[in-house]
Amino acid sequence: MADDSLNQARDGDAHAEFDPASTVPTRYWQRLEDGRLQCDLCPRACRMRPGQRGLCYVRGATADGVVLTTWGRSSGFCIDPIEKKPLNHFHPGSAVLSFGTAGCNLACKFCQNWDISKSRAQDTLADQATPESIAAAAAAARCTSVAFTYNDPVIFHEYALDIAAACHTRDIRTVAVTAGYVSPAPRAEFFAGMDAANVDLKAFSDDFYRRVTGARLTPVLDTLVYIAHDTTTWLEVTTLLIPGLNDSDAELGALCRWFAEHLGPAVPLHFTAFHPDWKMRDVAPTPPATLRRARRIALDAGLRHVYLGNVRDEEGGRTCCHACGETLIERDWYAIARYTLDAEGGCPRCGARLAGRFGTAAGDWGRRRQPIKLSSSPLTS
Repeated sequence: MADDSLNQARDGDAHAEFDPASTVPTRYWQRLEDGRLQCDLCPRACRMRPGQRGLCYVRGATADGVVLTTWGRSSGFCIDPIEKKPLNHFHPGSAVLSFGTAGCNLACKFCQNWDISKSRAQDTLADQATPESIAAAAAAARCTSVAFTYNDPVIFHEYALDIAAACHTRDIRTVAVTAGYVSPAPRAEFFAGMDAANVDLKAFSDDFYRRVTGARLTPVLDTLVYIAHDTTTWLEVTTLLIPGLNDSDAELGALCRWFAEHLGPAVPLHFTAFHPDWKMRDVAPTPPATLRRARRIALDAGLRHVYLGNVRDEEGGRTCCHACGETLIERDWYAIARYTLDAEGGCPRCGARLAGRFGTAAGDWGRRRQPIKLSSSPLTS
């Protein structure tokens, strides 16, 4: 059932028409008795009259149904190291073609990509790209995967899955960087097309979710459990620690105990540092000591792989064997400095397998961040 306190609809553009070149019908909606259309993609369940958009701004109502208004359009493309997503156990060192669209179905006051996620599509989406052209660009640049990121891919569900299908025909993996705020039926369809996901667990408090993100905690926990136990999607989780809001020992302890019990000790957890942005510019950056304290709490709760992000921390970037403690991967920021796994992802000292998805060797993309245009000549790495 929709929570009206979190349900919003926005008026459409002044011309009250959606661009037919980037509009495709969607499946997850229903017509209500009062004539409005309810989008059932995410728990927000936005209710709209024709010409209105949901809170995400990219799904809108027409007389015939709910449509996605940003199919085939992007806010830009960039080749990144996979560790930046962050994914530390998914083809380490490899290059990933990252892109996003516009809009978001959360309203995080601390959004680090607010210029994309809070924008109107017509202000942001300058690049046009078919699924086939994105897959071809990734192949030409020798990227192992394509990441749906910068804004939440669940809101461009249809476009993301079309891209995933095109990528898979070229043996290119797909990665979702998401807040996991999605309803059960579209969730199953969406993650069936994803090879890996990093889910933002923004806090372990429903009060935080309501006040700071305009969402609820339980649907996110449901998504995490679903990915971990009902899919083949490789899962890693990130929590951005915001001083005074979600970094207490009590909350971190509760989060880590729930994590160990419901997701298991082998799922990697990333604690990352907050920096002031969007509507929370008056909050101080996260001290490195807070990240190290959180990591110790997580390790004490039994988690095997706990990483620190947005800071340079040698120990917090290292991957060790859970059985014998051998260092398996050392990182310098996003670059692989040392890699000792065997071809099957096993520890060279004791043979224990590291949970994750690994190739025969680490990639060599390094720390580079390289914006690209799809019309550019193929890249070399």
